[in-house]
Amino acid sequence: MIKLKKRAIYKKDENKMNIVSDTLKARKIFFESKSKNLDFLLKKRFEWMNQFINAEDIGIEVGSGAGFSKKYIFNKNFKTTDFSSDDHIDIKDIDAHSTNFKDESYNYIISTNMIHHLAYPMKFFKEMNRILKKNGKLIIFEPYCSVIFQLITMIMKHEGFDFEVDVWNEEKALLDKEDLFDGNLAISNLIFDDKKKFNENLDKFFKIEYQGYMECLVFLNSGGVTSKTFYIPMNNFFLQILNLIDKILIKISKDFFCMGRKIVLIKK
Repeated sequence: MIKLKKRAIYKKDENKMNIVSDTLKARKIFFESKSKNLDFLLKKRFEWMNQFINAEDIGIEVGSGAGFSKKYIFNKNFKTTDFSSDDHIDIKDIDAHSTNFKDESYNYIISTNMIHHLAYPMKFFKEMNRILKKNGKLIIFEPYCSVIFQLITMIMKHEGFDFEVDVWNEEKALLDKEDLFDGNLAISNLIFDDKKKFNENLDKFFKIEYQGYMECLVFLNSGGVTSKTFYIPMNNFFLQILNLIDKILIKISKDFFCMGRKIVLIKK
């Protein structure tokens, strides 16, 4: 993994995004806008997950935020959950570290851009293992902290990254527990890139069923999901071209260009 810096953490007032982590405003903008950019991005982020979900499966998304997943996940038994009590959330006031759901409740759980906001990732994985049924799937999309992502983060000063934290520590909080949108974009790299440490900590809970990589220009020109910035509106034809370019760039060097990781874990 190429690291421009080991650590780049910024204060809230340094953030250069136009809107920062406002889920309700993000929903309003998304459903009122005629722009196809964000819809294209979200469709790519979510629709691949449907191939791992059976028609009769029962599942949830944890940390649903703006709740965009409901538009792209086709399973009829799918519910959104979040720490918030916003009206668009199906099951409200849920802490992903400790959900209070019954053991072995779900066939699948979706986690999208959420793990890098967790104070205790290891507690999260143990909790997901507890509430998943045998052979249940934890379907994840997370940032991939490539050179491009590090560079953009240092320019925009949004969320930040820290490659030096101990992601397996269950006692020390990695982030500000009082700020749900505090984030460390390096978290997925720290969890999944070191196979030895992954096996030492998670092998008894999960096995990796699938892993893939996506996003660069499509993400950069999306305008942002819950935090907003400038973008150039495009039609589907040009967005498809951007997506093709992304695939080529990631094939050339995921460590330089890739900005998104897809992964499916199976409960043992």
